[in-house]
Amino acid sequence: PSFTFYYHKNLVLWHKKYTRLIANIVGPLMVGQFALSIYHCMIETQPYQLIKLSLIIFVWVITILQFVPLHYRITNNEFDHKVILSLVKKNWSKTTLWTFILFIECVFI
Repeated sequence: PSFTFYYHKNLVLWHKKYTRLIANIVGPLMVGQFALSIYHCMIETQPYQLIKLSLIIFVWVITILQFVPLHYRITNNEFDHKVILSLVKKNWSKTTLWTFILFIECVFI
């Protein structure tokens, strides 16, 4: 949500730093989560494991198809306030998915 508080020029400058830094944190976490979920499905094929893996795959798909293009537009200074609002709104859906994945993991451990 903080993107909505930046002036256009400042957002472009900050976004270039932000995406590089956040990719170094979120990228390995997403890869690890995906790899562990596949591993868990291989050693114990339970419905909750398959649901969790499906949700993780869905997070990857929306990240690639929706979030990457929006971030690309910001990085390349090809955006307006609607793009920022769209990114913020979509981010809540991804946060909800990750929360649900965590919930599944906590309930079925």
